[in-house]
Amino acid sequence: MAIDPICKMTVDEKTAKFTSVYKGKTYYFCAPGCKRTFDKNPEQYVSINQ
Repeated sequence: MAIDPICKMTVDEKTAKFTSVYKGKTYYFCAPGCKRTFDKNPEQYVSINQ
């Protein structure tokens, strides 16, 4: 299971409908709103979660 970097919900990588690739890594999202938030400023969320 992956963790949505925006809301911290768990997301099943196999069934996730919303994903983004940033710097070669795939991020998984529970909803389109979380994906949009991430896509606007991915560096903000990547640096928090590394």
